[in-house]
Amino acid sequence: MQEDNVMEVPILVLMLQLMFTTVCQAVHPGCECVVFSAMFGKEEGIFKSPDFPQPYHANIDCLLYTFIANVGQIIEISFLDFDVRKTNLDCIRGDYLKIFLHLEKGEVNEYTPWDLLLCGSLGDIPALLYSSSSGLVLEFHTGSYTANASGFSGTFKFIDKSLFKTDGLKLPNSMCDYQFFSSDQSQAYGKFYSPRYPSTYPTNIRCSYRFRARYKERIRIVFEVVSLQKGDLSCLNRADLIRVFDGKTSADPAIRVLCNEGIELEVLSTGSDLFIEFVANSDWPGQGFKASFHFQPIEDGSLDSHRPNRLGIFTKPTESEPSASETRSSCDVTVSSDMIKNGTIQSPSYPAPYPSRTTCRYDFQGRGKERVQVVFQDFNLYRSTDDSTECTGHDSLMAFVHIEGRMEKIDSFCGNTLPKPVMSNGPRLRLEFQSLFASRYSRGFKATYSFIENFGIRTGTQLPEYPCAFVFNSNESRTGFFYSPNYPGLYPRDTECHYFFHGNLKEKVRLHFNYFDVEGVLPCEAISASDYVEFSNFMTRDRKYSRHCGQLKEFDVASDRKFFRVTFRSNDRLDGTGFNATYQFLDEVESYTAKTDKKSGSCRINGMSAVYVLVLIFLVTSFKSSS
Repeated sequence: MQEDNVMEVPILVLMLQLMFTTVCQAVHPGCECVVFSAMFGKEEGIFKSPDFPQPYHANIDCLLYTFIANVGQIIEISFLDFDVRKTNLDCIRGDYLKIFLHLEKGEVNEYTPWDLLLCGSLGDIPALLYSSSSGLVLEFHTGSYTANASGFSGTFKFIDKSLFKTDGLKLPNSMCDYQFFSSDQSQAYGKFYSPRYPSTYPTNIRCSYRFRARYKERIRIVFEVVSLQKGDLSCLNRADLIRVFDGKTSADPAIRVLCNEGIELEVLSTGSDLFIEFVANSDWPGQGFKASFHFQPIEDGSLDSHRPNRLGIFTKPTESEPSASETRSSCDVTVSSDMIKNGTIQSPSYPAPYPSRTTCRYDFQGRGKERVQVVFQDFNLYRSTDDSTECTGHDSLMAFVHIEGRMEKIDSFCGNTLPKPVMSNGPRLRLEFQSLFASRYSRGFKATYSFIENFGIRTGTQLPEYPCAFVFNSNESRTGFFYSPNYPGLYPRDTECHYFFHGNLKEKVRLHFNYFDVEGVLPCEAISASDYVEFSNFMTRDRKYSRHCGQLKEFDVASDRKFFRVTFRSNDRLDGTGFNATYQFLDEVESYTAKTDKKSGSCRINGMSAVYVLVLIFLVTSFKSSS
């Protein structure tokens, strides 16, 4: 590059943290660069835009911040301040910072593909950036308009790349296929990562991670961080996915599908094999995932293999807590699906009155796609004359589920109103009974529990290739009903279920929602942290139909063709009681009318009132039979 082609760099740029940097001739024609290649014993270095925190100048054509680490190291960039004028959504014009993450030598030219374009404020950009190798470059441009924007400042670190090494056997001639075998020569636990982690993963890749435990061992996976794409789209509509299969290959049943973002997501195998597939086909890849694995013996405390008591409940202290006899007598119980799939739990001394000042925990541990469902047969706890609807200060039973690595309360029950069914969001559920008082008239509670794989949905045909998906075929029944997981109880958090309707040629399907309570506010998007129900004539998203959420009156939805999809998706925050609906396949020549009951004002569909009655009868008899 000729000297007269080099732009003049503001004097403050040349003085940027001189103890860490040197000024270089850029490989990219027409650019100046500042090189950061050492930290001189400090924990981190600092970089800034020209004149920061004063506004930067206009017409900075190309200023490179080049970070060069040693072989075997990667670079971490953390922005402390970011204020770059945003003139359009894609940041390609005006003021922007271009990011090159995948460089071996820290050199770029006009043909080098960039990975990110950043503009806007600190909330618009990733909190941290990582290189995949020993080089990383930031390229700063400003337009002709003089903005009152202060630019950016941040810190950088050089990190040992081996900290993100997958603890498995990489298969020959593959980019990212690994095997993990439990043996006397291998560790019982370890880590595995998406390609290039913690930097962004490549596009158009397919990686497999196969785990094989020994006899009487099971596999526990925790996805500590999942960062594929931002948003709340259904996993059906995502190009980047993590699929977990309960067996040796992708032909085995799927027990978990992950997309978007999440932390501390747990998966437990039902047998000695587990297969994980990571597929990335999006144009803008995310950071990927980091996960841990653990080969656990069935006799391990976390699997709760102990002799049953007279109720068929397996009791054992957890690893992190003292035994029940040391704390609250012997009323703590732990139930594992390894030993029993259903049974009964009850308060101490039931049906006689329970003692005062007693706390009992009921911990349930399932496997695979199993969810824990608890259905109450009797509920009678002492309550004072306080008319408050809250259970604080009263005898109560609380329900907890596993969210982001901790047990979080989802509901409390008190008084003598029979609670609706409770369902876990994954393989774990905890009930905690607390009695503050004693009364000779309060007999406590009795409930049945079940480890189920159908999410409490007993209509349609469940598909093994999805964790929660059901098919309704007009050849089997032209009318029927369907409902949300665990209906009429609260639906489980962090759950996605699909309902696929298949009609014959020239058939369409009509849906009538009799009840709808899905947590959220319009437009039912991620920005409002809303759960939602989505409708589509395709497997992909259909813009014709808006998402539905909130508490809605009865409404109808109709397909345009013989196939129709309904997707229910909940996040990990709040919950509702879901929905119940009827369906009817109609020929194109059949008429479809909706009549209004003049007395009640309710909407009914011709020929569907009998089906609605069947819904109520079915739900009542199902829950009674489970007792």
